[in-house]
Amino acid sequence: MHRQLISSGSPWELTVGYSRAVRVGKRLFVAGTAPQFDDGSCTPDPALQARRCLEIIGKALAEAGADFADVVRTRIYLVDAADFGPISAVHGEFFHDVRPANTTVVVAALLDTRWKVEIEVEAVILGDRSPIS
Repeated sequence: MHRQLISSGSPWELTVGYSRAVRVGKRLFVAGTAPQFDDGSCTPDPALQARRCLEIIGKALAEAGADFADVVRTRIYLVDAADFGPISAVHGEFFHDVRPANTTVVVAALLDTRWKVEIEVEAVILGDRSPIS
């Protein structure tokens, strides 16, 4: 079965040994995604952080031949439960009609102290869409 590795271009991918996403057959796994912009900046707004995470995830989904409609599971990691409202509202914008299984967990910290949220998703690609080479 074909294994497609999708890179975000992060220098950490080779150092740590991971991919932004991995597609095997019709299954796609997108790694925990942080709200960092390409220049290293990060907005302090939790809703905008969630939106940035999902923008990055959307690019990985597209590169694998998928989209948000294919997502069957999301995991949201928060450092402050008080941010659940604005972050979950953004999640709802992207997944209102898809309604994937979701787990939201409050954690002690994320890798960068500016990050308030990290999101990962799993998808099952339906139809005849093939991996993009």
